[in-house]
Amino acid sequence: MAQTSGPAGDADGTAVLVVGAGPVGLTAALELRRQDVSCRIVDRLPERLPYAKAVGVQPRTLEVWDRMGVVRAALEAAVPMRGQYVYVDGVERGRHDLVLPPEVPYGFAALPQYETERLLEEALARHGTRIERGTVLDAFEQDPDGVTVRLTGDDGAGEELRTGYLVGCDGAHSTVRKGLGLAFEGGAFPEEYMLGDVEVDWDLPEGYGLRSVRLDETGAVDDVLVCIPLPGRRRYRMSMRVPPELSAGERTPGAAVAHGLDATRAPGLADIQAVLDRLAPRRTTASALRWASVFRISHRIVDRYGDGRVFVAGDAAHIHPPTGAQGMNTGIQDACNLAWKLALAVAGAASPALLASYDAERRPVGEEVVGRTVRHAAAGGVQADPEDPATLMLREAQLLVGYRGSPVVDPPEGGPGPGPGDRAPDCGGLTGPIAAYPVRLHDVLRDRPTVLLLHGTGYGSGAAAGRDELAATAWRATGGRVDVCAVLPPDAPSGTGPIPEHRDAGGEFAVRYAVDGTRPTAFVVRPDGYLGARLADPDPARLAAHLARVFAAPGGAA
Repeated sequence: MAQTSGPAGDADGTAVLVVGAGPVGLTAALELRRQDVSCRIVDRLPERLPYAKAVGVQPRTLEVWDRMGVVRAALEAAVPMRGQYVYVDGVERGRHDLVLPPEVPYGFAALPQYETERLLEEALARHGTRIERGTVLDAFEQDPDGVTVRLTGDDGAGEELRTGYLVGCDGAHSTVRKGLGLAFEGGAFPEEYMLGDVEVDWDLPEGYGLRSVRLDETGAVDDVLVCIPLPGRRRYRMSMRVPPELSAGERTPGAAVAHGLDATRAPGLADIQAVLDRLAPRRTTASALRWASVFRISHRIVDRYGDGRVFVAGDAAHIHPPTGAQGMNTGIQDACNLAWKLALAVAGAASPALLASYDAERRPVGEEVVGRTVRHAAAGGVQADPEDPATLMLREAQLLVGYRGSPVVDPPEGGPGPGPGDRAPDCGGLTGPIAAYPVRLHDVLRDRPTVLLLHGTGYGSGAAAGRDELAATAWRATGGRVDVCAVLPPDAPSGTGPIPEHRDAGGEFAVRYAVDGTRPTAFVVRPDGYLGARLADPDPARLAAHLARVFAAPGGAA
């Protein structure tokens, strides 16, 4: 996949145009604006839709939002997802609790999509950027220096815009994807579903969802009800199969992608009540219907996530069953992965390989998620997965996503602990010389670009360079685009330079990162919270070689 980086030809003052203002597009725009990239975001809809739609928020997404500065608003608006009750043919078959290791800073949450969009939109507005509503992307053409885009505004007036990069977050029917001519291979499920946002009067414990199924004589699922808790009193987003009177029937082969909401066939409260009468574990009455729709499901993925200066993310790149609440969360992480790389490219500070790494890192994730959710949908849900329960829970939380083998991370060196391409785990108990309270590592990393994290003693002996020398190398190799911090063992001597220091007072960092305090180790933490390098006994040449994978040489051409 040919990729172009370097200063963009943004004669109109727009370095990046984002198309689509759902959670994925808003994440991309917010990340770009946080890094001072000029950005516009357009959406064909005249206003935000009041639909719950995607409601599950994974712990990894909350970590991403923490770095973006929006996690507090999300936690205040969401409700916890504690687990799910499973019923088969009216008999309780188990309760699946969503339990994660204590070092994971966030649990699972449920938040209506319109609330997710609201909090991201408000954060974006604080950076001076607002969604241009009712604006349609008509066409685009790219060349080595930028992208020429034709838009139609809400007043019907046309506009030609010159931008450096174009990011399509415009959903399953993406105009950007079609304009790039990307293949979107896959298939569609024959069943149709209906969604409803309702209140019920049952006594299901707060924070727990419900999956209730009926099996036919062959043991296949013949009827299904899935309920996810939402903020409010006994409020749930429910999904169930569409009754025959609301079905659109078979689709014509070769027709447009059959995925997403169909607002022309909205079920009523009586349709939802009929399913509850069949499948609810105890008699209950549905009320206060806020919205309802018919929903079709496909599973597809593009053959590449971009071409030249144009990229796709979220549903524009991959669609799949909503099992396990993977879709929106995967798209948000697409956007985060792409945005920090685009920010460096716009500044002329990206290595030639950096933008190409978006496809190399994220398309395998998309392929895995599509395959896994299709298997779960066919097998009766996440709980049918044969994987070890603890590993399954980490995978569903998206905490096992990693980029080992990426062209912009170092090869693994072996040994215990997280390595290049792995998520940088959190830990607690870090103390400083002034604050009277401990902080978490993710607190230290928050709102920072790439971070060189130094640990241990013994710098300047043997193969290891001094801490100040490593810091100087990082700043020189990146034009000052790296922050440097030290996490020291409790009894290590303080440095004399300008590097901020934190003490691993509780020893948690040493455990999570599998380091020996007597041996110096350097970690390069990317803006998206993944490790680019892990260097034992680090020396300036090895550090500079890693940074050259990501950054262009200061003053040189990208």
